[in-house]
Amino acid sequence: MEILVDGDACPVKDEVYRVARRYAVAVKVVSNRWLAVPADPLIERVVVAESFDAADDWIAARAGRESIVVTADVPLASRCVRAGAEVIAPDGRLFTPSSIGIALATRNLLDELRAGGAVTGGPKPFSPRDRSRFLQALDAAAVRLQRRRPQ
Repeated sequence: MEILVDGDACPVKDEVYRVARRYAVAVKVVSNRWLAVPADPLIERVVVAESFDAADDWIAARAGRESIVVTADVPLASRCVRAGAEVIAPDGRLFTPSSIGIALATRNLLDELRAGGAVTGGPKPFSPRDRSRFLQALDAAAVRLQRRRPQ
């Protein structure tokens, strides 16, 4: 079991590290630039090429039934859900086979509106409540994956 973190602009890395230590789960923080990570044998920094979507491609290639993926990137979430991974946004939203379709459609619609000049506003500010929801969702996902493992 491992946690794969889309590291660029992820506001919940400390929460990921805390849950990973609690369950002794490996973490890979993936980005296309150097990011500071704690000196901990469970936590690994993975720096990929600076090409567009290189971090997403790295994560998607490794995501599977034994993975928890942390990302706000809806197309990446879709790829990981299809691979069988548990996928959680930093605000605690779960991306599941039943929710990913609407998430992709909403994202695509908003992209089209922005491209057409419509003002759609940005995401709401990240709140302590979002952080708490994320921590609960990650903890629950870790428990689900541990229960799936053969004893």
